Amino acid sequence: PLLRRCSGGDRLALVGGAVRDLLLHRQHNDPWRGVPDLDLVVEAAGSAPALPPAHALARRLRAALGPAGVPVCQEHGAFGTVELELRLPEGPLLLDVATARRETYPRPGDNPRVSEGRLDDDLARRDFSINAMALLIGDGAEASSGDGVLLDPHGGQADLQRRELRLLHSRSLSDDPTRIVRAARYAARLGFDLAPASQEQLATTLAAWPWPWRPGDPPEQAPPALGTRLRMELELLLERENWRLALAALQRWGALPLLDPALQGDGRWRQRLAWGERLGLPRLATLLAGATEPLALAARLQLPGRQQRLLAGMAQLQQRLAAAPPVATAAAWTALLERPGPPPAAAALLLASGRGPRRPLLRWWLRWRHLGPATGAAELMAAGLPAGPELGQRLRQLRAERLADERP
Repeated sequence: PLLRRCSGGDRLALVGGAVRDLLLHRQHNDPWRGVPDLDLVVEAAGSAPALPPAHALARRLRAALGPAGVPVCQEHGAFGTVELELRLPEGPLLLDVATARRETYPRPGDNPRVSEGRLDDDLARRDFSINAMALLIGDGAEASSGDGVLLDPHGGQADLQRRELRLLHSRSLSDDPTRIVRAARYAARLGFDLAPASQEQLATTLAAWPWPWRPGDPPEQAPPALGTRLRMELELLLERENWRLALAALQRWGALPLLDPALQGDGRWRQRLAWGERLGLPRLATLLAGATEPLALAARLQLPGRQQRLLAGMAQLQQRLAAAPPVATAAAWTALLERPGPPPAAAALLLASGRGPRRPLLRWWLRWRHLGPATGAAELMAAGLPAGPELGQRLRQLRAERLADERP
């Protein structure tokens, strides 16, 4: 009733995952806070309103509830969207309110061009039929007969019954290939699988892959925003979903060439990511460690600088170990691994990747790097050894003597 009263005569609908989950008898919650999270779309009743309809609705809600009832209200002018948090007697409620939009893609994989549209346009721009349904809350009047009507123009209910993820149109993946990563997230969360026609679209899209993910491809073909969007979807997959199920779905569908062909045939990703979890490594960098050129792929996906340095350190350490003469003692392994250059975590990533000598890397990571000299600096100085290079040399010698007692 509150939303209906505040609609101002505009058409207002609950859309997306909340409608899908309602039909699946699930509550749609924010994954981080565990509170209800709803997406609303507002379609302007008239033409060319002075204020985006989503902004107008948000301001009417804030006027009705007061600042204490709406402690968060962030307007995003470029896309006519608003993020709100409502404090209601029943508990907190998160709202994402958007003005009804239509999208066009200037070229495959690029960011879409967004303009104001109607509710039908907004549903048509979504990823899968199960997310392209709407439940009318207000249909232009406070007591409209359309209130409460389910709109399902793309057959989402039937796909829910079949437990299928069906893309909305034949250009869905070429327009936005990150949708296949989103499909894997839904597959892991809902237990659904890709519809046969969508599986065919994936194969067709990858066969005509126009983006330069391989060495030698012309860089001018790459939409600048595609890498960022892929990274963001992968981060959501790895942090918010059951990543084992989601990555298994991508591999089952033959979708991992989207990142790198080597990952499609990678049989070690489960083990690598499990090791990465034990060693405290970032999941995305650990996944990419199995690529043909991990650092190049990380740059294309625009990973954070720390993760790119970690992958670069892994490659540097791998080259160092390959060029080193045979090493047989714990002290020699420690000296080799602790030479200036790669960060310590690079050894852990090399260990998780399976590309380096497992036993010495594991023993260094868990034990040898933590071993200090049997006698500390304070004790040596108390015994008369002055601070300076000689003290440092003596400490290194004592540590090496302690490492000599370790089994390699």
